[in-house]
This record gives sequence, structure tokens and C-alpha cells, in this order.
Amino acid sequence: MSIHRPDLLAIPVPRYTSYPTAAEFGAGVGPGDMAAALAAVAPGTPVSLYLHTPFCRELCWYCGCNTGTVGRGQRLAAYLDRLGEEVALVAAALGGRGHVTRIAFGGGSPNAVPANAFAALLADVRAAFAARDALVSVEIDPRHLDAEWAAMLGAAGVSRASLGVQTLDPAIQAAIGRVQPLPIIAEAVRRLRDAGIASLNFDLMYGLPGQDMAALAATLADAIALAPDRLAVFGYAHVPQMIPRQRRIDTAALPDMAARFAMATLAQNRLTAAGYRAIGFDHFARPGDPLALAAAAGRLRRNFQGYTDDDAWVTIGMGVSAISDFPGAVLQNEKHSGRYHAVIGQGRFATALGVRRSAEDRRRGALIEALLCGGRADAGPLAADPAIRDRLAGFEAAGLLAWRGTALILADDAMPYARSIAAAFDGHRGAPATGFSRAV
Repeated sequence: MSIHRPDLLAIPVPRYTSYPTAAEFGAGVGPGDMAAALAAVAPGTPVSLYLHTPFCRELCWYCGCNTGTVGRGQRLAAYLDRLGEEVALVAAALGGRGHVTRIAFGGGSPNAVPANAFAALLADVRAAFAARDALVSVEIDPRHLDAEWAAMLGAAGVSRASLGVQTLDPAIQAAIGRVQPLPIIAEAVRRLRDAGIASLNFDLMYGLPGQDMAALAATLADAIALAPDRLAVFGYAHVPQMIPRQRRIDTAALPDMAARFAMATLAQNRLTAAGYRAIGFDHFARPGDPLALAAAAGRLRRNFQGYTDDDAWVTIGMGVSAISDFPGAVLQNEKHSGRYHAVIGQGRFATALGVRRSAEDRRRGALIEALLCGGRADAGPLAADPAIRDRLAGFEAAGLLAWRGTALILADDAMPYARSIAAAFDGHRGAPATGFSRAV
């Protein structure tokens, strides 16, 4: 069992879904970088696609996603038209060289899109990238999963879905602006299972306003009873200075750091006791789920969607604010809807932010990913860096890690500290980090 050591968790750190992280994204990249990255994809390279839907039927106060309310139907239709143009633009530049193995839809809420329009978009993507056999996953707002949408998923062969559950406590739901009683979640699960969803994920959160151990335990029990194949249990990141809608959440009602740590520990204990395997520091999966199988085989990866069994080294993001991940660069589309429309309408890539990866970035990124996914990594020459050894000294003294030559090995109870340990190898984090979420 992990012991809470607040001194080792005092500094906020990135979630390391990429390296360099989004904090290093700048305007020094542009459409030419996207064109060059696509041209460099070798024939047969596994490629994943991500398509972003920046719309929700209603906004949740805790959410940090780039999204807004659907509003007028013409606004959504116009966006889907532009997204279709970007799909054609990217597919033409890729020229059939990559082998698209996965297609993921996120947001926002993809099911804010009418079922027939979503089906048409998916069909266009499959045709443009010759990806008829690609595995398809979609994020779902359970409040708006009607029978038509679920039936469309089944007809389209979508096999994975993720439900934004967060909490099943009615008072806490009201405090975060996401009211969805348990029967709504249960009905969404039934519809998705009937549609053939083979791997179903729940997103849950701890550290929410007014949440205590009893409330979290009740949510975990209800979630376990609904039998999802995976769960991601995130600590709520309260950064109202960056996300204005979070100002509606009562800061005084948020649990303190010790309570958050206890909640994370409770989630791990309850879920592992229920038969789920702990994956990294915040995911859980049934032993037969592909995520657990990947972890057991040493094939676990980490990308912008968190822990994953996706082994593609190229991810192409399309849509407003979508991020593409290539070996040599991380590239993000325009975050501003109007500029995105204008640039894509001119037949150009919408790349506006990002970072080019140096060889050193790639080495450090692989090391950080290995630590977060497998709990060990060969630090090579960095093992002798006195600054890194000094930043890790407290963790070593606490028995949370050990050195075996240049190999760094995390203890079994070190995963709550994994992000903080990994940050020691972040060459862009020279000073104490600001603007990131708490480590637990």
C-alpha cells in the first residue's frame, strides 16, 4: 500500500501523454511541418486517426476540453463539412502509405452529432484512408445516447466506447454541472452492449467538490456492478485560471491533498479486489481486456488518450485543436474555430502550434513512457546526471525507486509518484512547474 508523502507530491507535473508536453507547444511550426510529417510516413506504417468533435449538448463545469454547446444546427453541419475536407486533404497527402489500424472519435461529445451524420463521417474516413477494417472507438455522453445512436454504432461496427461517468453521487453531479442519474448510465451500458461494444470504458473522477471516501466508495460499487471492461480514475484538475467554466465549482469544497491520495488508494483497492488489473497510475482493466493483455505482455503505450494498447507510432489528429503525433514532431491544429474553418477552406493544413522533437527529446520521451507504462527504464547517460539524481534522491530515500546500474526501477507502491519521478527526466522542466494538475 502506498504511503502519502506530501513533500514528494508538492510540485504539479504534466500527465505526460506526450513528450515534449503541450506546455512546450509554440507557434514555430505550421502547415509545412504537417506536410513534411505526412510525406515521411513510410509505406505500411501503422497509423491511428483521431477526429475531434468540439460540441456538447450541455457543458460540464469541470471539463477542460476544447468544446462548446451545439447551438444552431447549421454550425454543426458546417463543422462536419470542414472536417470532411480536412479528412480528404490529409488522406491525399498521406497517399495511401500508412496502414490505418485505428480510428478514434473524441470531444466534446461525438454523440452530439446526429446519428446519420456521424455514420456518414465514419464511412468517408474509412473510404478516404482505405481503413474498412480499422478498430473504431468513440467517446459517449450517456445523457444523450438514444436508441438510434446506439443502433448506428452497431451497424457501423464500432467495437469500443468510453462513457463519461465521473461520479454517481447526485449531490456531486449537481456541484459539477453533470446530472445523470444511475438509471441513465445503466441504460447507456445496456444499449452499448446490445450494439456489440466489446470493450467499454468508464471515466471516473476523485477530488470533486463535496466528495468524501463514502461517496467515492458508493460510486465505485455502482460502477463495478455495471461491469465495464475498463475504468480510468482521474484526479480532478482544478485550474480555473485556465478554464473559466471551472469558476462555477466551489474551491472551498474540494478535498485536500491527503484526501485525494486516500481516494486514489481506495479506488485501486476496490477495483483490484473486484478483479480489475491496475494499469499504470490511473487505469484499470479486466484481465482479458486488450489493455490488460498489452500491459502483461510489455506492450503498453501512453499517448494523448492515456494508457493504450495501440502500438502505432503515428497518430493523425483532425478537427479543431486536434493533435497529431509523429516521431519527429507533435503538431496541433488551430484552436479557434473561425481560423480552422478559414485555413481548411483554403485547402491548407490547420497546423498552428506544436514542437519539433530533437533526438534528445525522443530519448527522454521513450524513457518517461517506459517508466509510466512498465515501472522501469534504462536511463543511460542520464543516470549519471547529478541534477537528476538530486531530484530523485527523496524518492530513493523513501524506497520508491532503486538504481541497478543505469536502470531505474520503481517499487510496487510507487505508481502514485510515477509522474513526479518521470518529471526528473523532463529536460523542459528546469524550474518548478506551474499550470499543471496535482500529481495525485
